[in-house]
Amino acid sequence: MKRTMTAMGIALMAAGCAGTPDAGPPPGTPDLKAASAPLVQPHIDYSAHTLANGLRIFVAEDHHAPVFSYALTYDVGSRDEVEGRTGFAHLFEHMMFQGSENVGKAEHFVLISQNGGRMNGTTSFERTNYFATLPANQLELAFFLEADRMRSLDLSQENLDNQRHAVKEERRLRVDNRPYGKVRDILFTLGYDTFGYNHPTIGSMEDLDAASLDDVRAFFKRWYVPNNAVLTVVGDVDVDEVVRLAEKYFGDIPPGTDLPERTSPKEKLFKGERREVIHDPLAPLPRLDLIYPTVSGNLPDFYALDLFSRIMGDGSSSRLYQRLVKEDELVTDIGMYIWRLAGPSPVGFVSILAPGKDVDEVLRIYDEELERAITEGFTQEELTRARTALRAELVESFESSMWLSVRWGQLIVNFNDPDLINREPEYYNAVTIEDLKRVGGYYLKPSNRGIVVSLPVEKGGEADGGNQE
Repeated sequence: MKRTMTAMGIALMAAGCAGTPDAGPPPGTPDLKAASAPLVQPHIDYSAHTLANGLRIFVAEDHHAPVFSYALTYDVGSRDEVEGRTGFAHLFEHMMFQGSENVGKAEHFVLISQNGGRMNGTTSFERTNYFATLPANQLELAFFLEADRMRSLDLSQENLDNQRHAVKEERRLRVDNRPYGKVRDILFTLGYDTFGYNHPTIGSMEDLDAASLDDVRAFFKRWYVPNNAVLTVVGDVDVDEVVRLAEKYFGDIPPGTDLPERTSPKEKLFKGERREVIHDPLAPLPRLDLIYPTVSGNLPDFYALDLFSRIMGDGSSSRLYQRLVKEDELVTDIGMYIWRLAGPSPVGFVSILAPGKDVDEVLRIYDEELERAITEGFTQEELTRARTALRAELVESFESSMWLSVRWGQLIVNFNDPDLINREPEYYNAVTIEDLKRVGGYYLKPSNRGIVVSLPVEKGGEADGGNQE
């Protein structure tokens, strides 16, 4: 069936990941089937098709502009790596542009750009994706390029060596030689015991050096197969033409036979507070980072935690900003984040201290404000403001066909639930003030967090990689 999607429908959606932590959701988790959803949302209609080799294809037509976007999302990320061979998932984000049987080295970029398109690829703990936006008449080019490298990627020693070097340079630039660059890696080491989540996606220098061509070929053969991928296409396309071209270019690629059975990653919560101090020679000011492993990204409590953390730390109207920045003038800035993982999703807070201020004092007031939110609760005005800000953010982030194709692909890979993209606003609407108090009190405990303190190195002092306390 051919259907049509609205631009506002794109804007209201967000993506997620599946899974359940060992601790499980706390008592009183709301039943979303019974929850009211006062806000009306447009509905994104789509068509679904699966090729004989297992490639899943989802198409949402939108004929408002003569362009389309696609994302080819592979169900593989750094969580699938083994100890001693980290960084492979991210390495392939680079390797996939080194040419294939009918496409020369870096020619993928050239063909996309010369035909009026733009493109990129990304890697995370749980997926690797490749996506592009092109004029509507270039659908066949897109499918030819993606299918050719899925079928016949050029895995030569020369390509491995030069891309290994590129990744190592990327690590130096983004991690080793920038202020606070190592914080995220250490945070996840403190917050997670599961190997899939407590090592950096970019990998280590030692593991990249140790990777052999046979290792790399085995990784590609196992994971880069049609039955481990989802193709999402959004924009000015015809469903029948999408399916025809997918059959033409992907249909003869054999399925993989070595895929593991997917299970929800397990992680024990409430392991006790863990703290590490970093003496960072590049840091201009002290910084305080906190991470809390919480709940899987598709469970009701995730939506409540998202709203809770926004009220606490997102923007100048948030409680922590008002207290720590404006009233007490202890920090120059504060922010929050929440990542959607198949395992327990991390909620995090980060603050840059004002010159001469004490980290322990900042942490004490942070805990005081957190306890007040859990005990007294938020106001309805705060909840409404957080929902409004979330909707505005989604409108800005998802108004393009590219972002819909990318986020939709992630949802399908991690949940096997393509219609979740239509239901998420209801989940945010279902959250109550009591839900916020409950999830804050259950997950955001000192016994369930990691803390990284980054301290500038005094003149003549020595830097280090962190001292655990």
